Amino acid sequence: MALPVALLALPATAPGDAMLAPPPGEAAAGTQPDGAGGALGFEEFRTIPVQDQVRIERRVIIRVAPRQPLAPQGFVGDLPRDEMPRQFEERRMSECVPVKAIAGVQVDKGNRLILFMRDRRVVGASLESSCRARDFYSGFYVERNEDGMLCARRDRLQSRSGASCDVRHLRRLVPVKD
Repeated sequence: MALPVALLALPATAPGDAMLAPPPGEAAAGTQPDGAGGALGFEEFRTIPVQDQVRIERRVIIRVAPRQPLAPQGFVGDLPRDEMPRQFEERRMSECVPVKAIAGVQVDKGNRLILFMRDRRVVGASLESSCRARDFYSGFYVERNEDGMLCARRDRLQSRSGASCDVRHLRRLVPVKD
């Protein structure tokens, strides 16, 4: 009969069990003689082995917020300003951008996000086809990698609403001249 390990850790005679114990000199049925391993041979399980291993993990998650307007409309409403071009042309670029270089994000149509970089570049990030860009209206979180880069076909963006999408490819967006 196998006993649970927790029951084996109990003392052989607990207080109040004197009436249940066999008379001295008689062995209880089913027990082993002295020197045969004690309580069913599980003596080695009564001691807890010491583990000399410590594991510390560090996880950094970076939040990219939506692009904020430069100034409130009431302060600069009468000043002329450059309009954002309406047409962009996609150009190939490297598959990764530094996460620190992303200044903001804006939702585009379909499954594409517009990333505004600190060096004034504009990058389009296409998400996997099953994702909707509008789920990322309030920005996104990305887990920081060792290289500090956001890469296509490697990284996953997490929206604040719970959506999680892979980045399929990155394209530089250049304004089309009229």
